[in-house]
Amino acid sequence: MATLQRVAITGMGAICGLGDNLQDVWHKATNGESGVSICETLDTEKLPIKIGGEVKNFELSEEILEAKEAARYDKFIHFALHAAHEALQDANLRDIENRAYPSERMGSILGVGMGGFPLIEKTHETFLNKGTRRVSPFFIPSIIPNMAPGLLTLRYGLKGVNYSISSACASAGHAIGAAVQEIMLGGQDVIVAGGAESVFSNLTFSGFANMKAMTKTFNENPTAASRPFDTDRNGFVIGEGAGILILENYDKARARGAKIYAEIVGHGSSSDAHHITAPHPEGAGAINCMKQALNMAEISPDAIGYVNAHGTSTPLGDIAETKAIRSVFEAHADELIVSSTKSMTGHLLGAAGGIETIFCAMALHTGIIPPTINLENQDPACDLNYCANKAQKRDLKYALNNSFGFGGTNSSTILKKED
Repeated sequence: MATLQRVAITGMGAICGLGDNLQDVWHKATNGESGVSICETLDTEKLPIKIGGEVKNFELSEEILEAKEAARYDKFIHFALHAAHEALQDANLRDIENRAYPSERMGSILGVGMGGFPLIEKTHETFLNKGTRRVSPFFIPSIIPNMAPGLLTLRYGLKGVNYSISSACASAGHAIGAAVQEIMLGGQDVIVAGGAESVFSNLTFSGFANMKAMTKTFNENPTAASRPFDTDRNGFVIGEGAGILILENYDKARARGAKIYAEIVGHGSSSDAHHITAPHPEGAGAINCMKQALNMAEISPDAIGYVNAHGTSTPLGDIAETKAIRSVFEAHADELIVSSTKSMTGHLLGAAGGIETIFCAMALHTGIIPPTINLENQDPACDLNYCANKAQKRDLKYALNNSFGFGGTNSSTILKKED
């Protein structure tokens, strides 16, 4: 069997309620700022939930797509293109004419949990009010999840792998895992990976609210709404945006003099096989998933210094994940720093694993661990060090990101600091 290739992170791009570029997002995250606010793109008069991690004042640059063409596509595609543009520039791989790799060995795998719900809702209204002939011929390409990586590869001339993964809130985590395997096995040299999501629509908010998954009690105090591991948590806050990483053959990246943020060394996937939406109460699937990632990385649990938790701010989920971490790390669990950056971004659903893998890479790269904000009264059942309210400095060697989703699907990714 051929030697497995190492995988480096050489570029990153981010957009969410905290900002529209990596520098701003990271600065605000490490300062413990909240990106949750009153929604401006929805008619909140009709909705029981009026808040979200909404991206404000965003328009896709005409450098990426001309306005007329951009108008055809749902916002999650805009976010994917925007963050990928930043990530490719960061990796010095955006210029098609001067790349170090043949286009056939560069591709994209992105996680998209739900696709173009806002445009689906808008188009349905057009259909009801104006009839079938007024439905745009671009409707289907505008909303399907795989159009995010598809349009990205078209725009940047990437002729390698090109597909999306939809596994609810683990989508981006699984996309990163698939991309890592493509590079490790030698099939590709560069993959644009991560996730994008934008589901700010009446249907989405109503559906999540009626299943009692979202918090309804902080409409007057949005920045306090997402509060993982706190006794007053009662549901997640929807966010939107994208987290995109350039994953590259490590040796080839070093040879071309690329900046390397971190290395991805392990990934695990599992199923709870328990319930359509609720996690296994003892975190059984999460335990399996984290152990798989550790086995792939060939490290012991006590090598991990930081866990970016799934930590959605739901009563059941936060306890189950805490139990899972304690089971996997045993005595070392008390030495870990754990944080949920969803306390600041809201829950980006299918894109969560993308932006949270970026946070892990930046924590390794800078030695700064972003906090869990709004943690004022820690739940006794959640008994780890959650980096409450203020960033902490620590020289880390390994970090782990968890992403779990409806249907009992789980993803864990392990990153290693660049030597």
